[in-house]
Amino acid sequence: MFLNSWSIALIICGLVVLLLMGFAAISGVRVLLYWNPDSDANQQIRLENEIWLTSTLVEYVLGVQIISLLLFVLAADYYSQSITGAMCATGSLLANDFGVPALIVKIGGVFFYGFWIVLHQLDIRSERYPLVRMKYVYLLLLLPLLFIDLALSILYISGLHPDIITSCCGVVFGKPAGGGTNLLIGISPEMSLILFYGSVLLLMLVGGKLLVRWQAWGSLFFSSVWLWFFLLALMVVTTVFSSYIYAMPFHKCPFCLLKPEYNYIGLFIYLFLFVGAFLGMSVVVAEPLRSLEGLEGIVLRFQKRAVALSLVLLLFLVATVSYPYLRYILGGGEG
Repeated sequence: MFLNSWSIALIICGLVVLLLMGFAAISGVRVLLYWNPDSDANQQIRLENEIWLTSTLVEYVLGVQIISLLLFVLAADYYSQSITGAMCATGSLLANDFGVPALIVKIGGVFFYGFWIVLHQLDIRSERYPLVRMKYVYLLLLLPLLFIDLALSILYISGLHPDIITSCCGVVFGKPAGGGTNLLIGISPEMSLILFYGSVLLLMLVGGKLLVRWQAWGSLFFSSVWLWFFLLALMVVTTVFSSYIYAMPFHKCPFCLLKPEYNYIGLFIYLFLFVGAFLGMSVVVAEPLRSLEGLEGIVLRFQKRAVALSLVLLLFLVATVSYPYLRYILGGGEG
């Protein structure tokens, strides 16, 4: 699979990102050793000019790395055409032991990379750049994650062979029969919906209260609920809502939602969910920064905007996944 155009794109993208982040890390080491905002020496001036270029480069590189999650899923879907038993990305990701770990690392990376971008944006809004050291320490800590990301992708691609027999999404996410197993079992559809809509209501209540009166404990609780809801929503979209979108009771898959025959509805679902969850969780990430000189008002404005936008995206998500379900129920489908 290495000669496949999708494989080449994934590997080149990962190598370029890792290379550019390596160059940025060299600047990061210099920042940790020599950064002194109270100095007007030539070295400090050169360092200030250098970090402007480096930080902008890192921001765009991490943005590309975030987008590579979509590239990885689309590549996995393309691989399914050459693997026996696979009908979409689900089957190809399960074709060896590295597909699912690579996907999990990429999903987690979306948030870790995004948090660096948040730190950078908050930092450049203060005249004293109070987060320079912090964001470059964070940058150095991201390097192992980027390396693991690339290594898992390479191992996954190298382990793909046309003669591998894997399972389709109907087997993996469907109801077990005859003693079989699947990935998501143990919660009934009714309980899943109660937890889903109950969590939505809780987020709206807590978020609304934060917008009226900001409290540090409230930001922690709000972000914690968003983390819970993100994981829950991934499961509920797969096991409950997807069947109504496909109009097939036994078709449950998180990846087929991205296909053109379903009007790419998955792109909107995952965009609303990922961006909303990221903004919701970034609220607590920014909370400790309010105590730093020059960032009090800047951070609070960011937090309130993040809460408000995350709630708007939450409503868009609920509307998008609920419409096919409500159309089925109100149309008398149950009968």
